[in-house]
Amino acid sequence: MDAEKLLQLEGINKEFNGIQVLFDVGLTLYSGEVLCLVGENGAGKSTLIKILSGAETPNSGTIELFGRKYYKGIRLWQAIAAGVATIYQDADLVDTLTVADNVFLGEELKRRGLIDRTKQERITQELIDDLGLRLSADSLVEDLSPGQKQCVQIVKAIKRDARLLIMDEPTSSLGREETEALMKLVRRLADEGRGIIYISHFMEEVFRIGDRALVLKDGHCVSTRILSDTEQEQLVIDMVGRAASSFYSRKEIAKGEGLLEIQNYSGGGLVKDVSFTVRQGEIFGLGGLVGAGRSELMRLVFGCDRKDSGRLVLNGHEITPSSPSEAVRKGICMIFENRKEESMFSIRPVRENITVTSNEKRKLLNLAKEEQIVMEQVEKLHIKIFDSSQEAGKLSGGNQQKMVLSRWLVEEGEIYIFDEPAKGVDVGAKEEIYKQILRLAEAGKYIIVVSSVLPELISLSDRIGVMRGGRLTSIIDRADATEDKLLKEFIGI
Repeated sequence: MDAEKLLQLEGINKEFNGIQVLFDVGLTLYSGEVLCLVGENGAGKSTLIKILSGAETPNSGTIELFGRKYYKGIRLWQAIAAGVATIYQDADLVDTLTVADNVFLGEELKRRGLIDRTKQERITQELIDDLGLRLSADSLVEDLSPGQKQCVQIVKAIKRDARLLIMDEPTSSLGREETEALMKLVRRLADEGRGIIYISHFMEEVFRIGDRALVLKDGHCVSTRILSDTEQEQLVIDMVGRAASSFYSRKEIAKGEGLLEIQNYSGGGLVKDVSFTVRQGEIFGLGGLVGAGRSELMRLVFGCDRKDSGRLVLNGHEITPSSPSEAVRKGICMIFENRKEESMFSIRPVRENITVTSNEKRKLLNLAKEEQIVMEQVEKLHIKIFDSSQEAGKLSGGNQQKMVLSRWLVEEGEIYIFDEPAKGVDVGAKEEIYKQILRLAEAGKYIIVVSSVLPELISLSDRIGVMRGGRLTSIIDRADATEDKLLKEFIGI
């Protein structure tokens, strides 16, 4: 019997705040097929699956799902009702409830007005046993391993009779045995006639479990390949091919005598004994796949999260901070990846956002001086505002990022950590941010840049540290760094 077409996308376009992230993307998925979605960080994979699951609406394009066409996107409830289930890397479960309670959450079975937990547990256990899983329906989710939590999400999807499963990096936090068990389960679900969209950075997984692979790059669909006829090398080439204009041209900066040492950092549930050095005036890049531990390491260094071990040493003197406020006092500045939640006060004025850290050191505020400082930064970074009292949350993404950066330029620290410095900003704002990073390096600061964007990492960095599985696996000089080489290091090929 011929395979049934479950899903077809045509001409999917999506933009956020004027920045287009998907360009005329199309794909087809058949019953019994595992379609692997691959690409670098930031290629558009997450946005695409959010559109498929109804969490985001495309600006244009058609979604045909189980024979029905949707011309203005699909809503979340429509996707669920049609039989689409999305299983995310971080299990979307309630830890304090049992497996059965989670499986029936929102669709509880009732008897005489009360939840019939006995029946829910019986049905859940039957589903678990039918799937061949080692799991108990009455177990609390908080007692389960990461792999078991992934399986609970699958049981929940099967209970809802999902015909199309979207799996986003399902094995990124699993051990070898749990990964093996999950992959066997995914293959079984496909063999039963379900369609699977499987997102993974692990090439070994992709070639083992997938039938076809769709490669996304910078929001464009580059290729769709039958994996049995494709070499790993070809898929990597598809993922990294890019125009030279994507790279930022920078001059070389003389290095000073000073030395920053990151010594034996562990903690955050992921980081394992990471050490490296940064010279005065050097831009040290930190790369790796999502979940490699890059941001977690920087949060430990900045004192945000509790570490198990680690020392920060500047020119022979230990300056290890135990909190962000202590880090700031010691001259350490950090721009977080999630600026809205961790770096800015959205409903407060631009003026307060720029001067909040420097004002902490003053007993009395000089409002006239504060206004002067703010407007100097606005002019220097070309921040587009009506006036300094404008709400920070009303600015565009690029202007928000430049506003957060200006806070640390006022502060004048010694060590600067940039976590995804140009994420979600337009080309003009990106170039201005790069210029400021280079000016800090010229001024003899110590710079660490975490980035998922390979051209950004290669263009800015003097050296690039590669993280994989919470460990620093290699350090590559800028002269030797290519997209192909870095991606292979990230993946572990």
